Amino acid sequence: MVLRGRKSNASRESLGSKIFDAFNYVFLAFAGMLCILPFLYVIGGSFATEGELTTRSFFILPRTFTLDAYKYIFSTSALANSFKNTLIITIGGTAINLFFTVSMAYALAKKDLIGRNAIINMVIFCMLFGGGMIPTYLLVRNLGMLDTYWALWLPGAISPFNLFIVRNFFEEFPGELRDSAEIDGCNVPQTLWYIVLPLSKAVLATFALFYGVGHWNAFMGPLLYLNDSKKWPIQIILRNLIIASSGTAGLGSLVDMPPDYQPPAQALKLAVIVVATVPILLVYPFLQRYFVKGVMIGSLKG
Repeated sequence: MVLRGRKSNASRESLGSKIFDAFNYVFLAFAGMLCILPFLYVIGGSFATEGELTTRSFFILPRTFTLDAYKYIFSTSALANSFKNTLIITIGGTAINLFFTVSMAYALAKKDLIGRNAIINMVIFCMLFGGGMIPTYLLVRNLGMLDTYWALWLPGAISPFNLFIVRNFFEEFPGELRDSAEIDGCNVPQTLWYIVLPLSKAVLATFALFYGVGHWNAFMGPLLYLNDSKKWPIQIILRNLIIASSGTAGLGSLVDMPPDYQPPAQALKLAVIVVATVPILLVYPFLQRYFVKGVMIGSLKG
């Protein structure tokens, strides 16, 4: 009788577990569809006609396939140059971010560092309070960084939140490895470069993605600090294309289209989202295996 009762409870628990798992699968699938369907609509709408976008509230596949929006976007000779500028800003800015973040985090991970608590308190203060747009602009101008990429790189070289996550990871790093490297004659930079960083790929890849996406999508910084149109990133060019297509500004030399050409305003907005988003999405598959581990690691300690 006892065995039968145990088997009955086990079967009930197993059935309840299966029902719970099935509910989770259905719920997560529904949540995933809610996330991906708007993006599919953006892609499909960028290939649709203006009439279809006006009459149909939602669709994934357009009835009439057209490339008018993309022809308008890629008609400007400045687009290729803006892609190059964006790559320079993204790669250079991400490298600077990682260099300063890793260097400072590794130093703050050493508990015998003189003034460690004072530096940490200053970082916390910077995380809670900022100088604001106008003081930052005046500082950048007085330092002579206007119209240079340094104005986009140096003011935000370190993210305080990312700094604390990387510092926590370095604090959990086995001290025996550092001690053995120092016994073998390595100094602090050599230990960091040859021992610590090769074992920190997950953290580096994760925060490289975070910093890279931030630089790729940056709009306000280039708008404030870059006056030379030859240095504009893709976000500024795409914004100007939308303004030109709305009729509030003449096309001028922005696009190589006839003066009386009427661009597809609605489809153009969706195509701009695709052009600005897809390139950075292509980077994610190469960092995916590091991403989950990198987000979780170093975040367990406060």
